[in-house]
Amino acid sequence: MTTTPPADPRIEAVAARLKEAAQKLAEAYAPPTDWQPIWKRPRKPKSIKVKKAELAKQRKRLKAAGVRRFYGAQSRRPRPRQNRIGSAAARRDARALCRMRHSNAWLW
Repeated sequence: MTTTPPADPRIEAVAARLKEAAQKLAEAYAPPTDWQPIWKRPRKPKSIKVKKAELAKQRKRLKAAGVRRFYGAQSRRPRPRQNRIGSAAARRDARALCRMRHSNAWLW
């Protein structure tokens, strides 16, 4: 059977002082009672002028993106190449060589 030691008034006094100090510290670091985090505060409604300005800015941004997308696609389209005109003779030679290769003319 265990027995509890007799209560020492000095230890009790120290414990009471520690509790009191901890309570003061907690009160000092606690947020104020009316404090709320930003994401829980009610939103301040925007004025019509500010709202319209935001929408105009967004429209302008989206229009610019559309224009960029359009011209980006334009630049990737296949275009007639100038060097095709000069390479007609080379194509003719290649065709003739191909005909020779696929014929049995070399056997004669």
